[in-house]
Amino acid sequence: MPAVTEPKLIAGNANLSLAKSIARRMSMHRGMSVNLVDARVERFNDQEIFVEVFENVRGEDMYIIQSTSNPANDNLMELLIMTDALRRSSASRITAVIPYFGYARQDRRAKARTPITAKLVANMIAEAGVDRVLTLDLHAAQIQGFFDIPVDNLYASPVFALDIEHQFRGQMNDIMVVSPDVGGVARARELAKRINAPLAIVDKRREKAGEIAGMTVIGDVRGHKCIIVDDICDTAGTLCKAAETLMEAGATEVHSYITHGVLSGPAVERVQNSVMKSLVITDSIEATDKVKAASNIRIVPTAPMFAQAILNIWGGMSVSSLFETDTLVPIYEGLYQRS
Repeated sequence: MPAVTEPKLIAGNANLSLAKSIARRMSMHRGMSVNLVDARVERFNDQEIFVEVFENVRGEDMYIIQSTSNPANDNLMELLIMTDALRRSSASRITAVIPYFGYARQDRRAKARTPITAKLVANMIAEAGVDRVLTLDLHAAQIQGFFDIPVDNLYASPVFALDIEHQFRGQMNDIMVVSPDVGGVARARELAKRINAPLAIVDKRREKAGEIAGMTVIGDVRGHKCIIVDDICDTAGTLCKAAETLMEAGATEVHSYITHGVLSGPAVERVQNSVMKSLVITDSIEATDKVKAASNIRIVPTAPMFAQAILNIWGGMSVSSLFETDTLVPIYEGLYQRS
């Protein structure tokens, strides 16, 4: 049964621009003003985090918009403390909207005596009082099972499919989707199926951690415009090396579509100096000035999708409908036109 109260948004400091964009989109959908709840999230001199909510939230359906990106620990603590503040203020339901779920790469024990930090973070979020999680492209799908509360995992591939069809109109027969490693084949195959394109794989071999000994292309990429698909781009070393390998194998162009642009350390410089014609990322992580200034990095918005997902959760409607590209066309009205 749909909620009686309106959904209310509150944001931490991790990605304020995305939170404001989501509020604007919800205002358009609702035909009424949707604003972020007035609150302060700040630090004392010793870097302790303090949260104060200035509006009444008793009995409200609350949505905390907070990526747990760099600085991951600070942003995670903000999320937990904001949850506690809302829970103690008698909010009826708290949904954590986490566009980028940090620590997701620590989802298993790769070696002895190592943690499964993704599970620990899931426990902390649930224990703090979050009733539901809404996120985007989890690094590993099984992380949903780490939570004992409902998790809605949205996918960037429908938005990427729209963008590719728009950017490469009239050239779709030349497109080939590429997975940068064997582990990402399912993600790449899913996008390839959406745009009816063939699939190739770059197989990388490591002699020791952090060092790539060599790369091999599985599939014939000669004469194709290759699109590398992945969920996270951190230092961009593997991505740029994969692009070089594809060009050496006969690809005419290489573009990359990556959901979460972590882009730490020398990543932006590597991308700018690489053979890649473009790197497309989402705004799940707040872009730095360096990322915004990069000529071959482009950002596609996720606010329309998150806004609709929040409204669907609030109204008791399906979130999985947003997995379909056709569903997103009217949501992204004016941005992408399908022929």
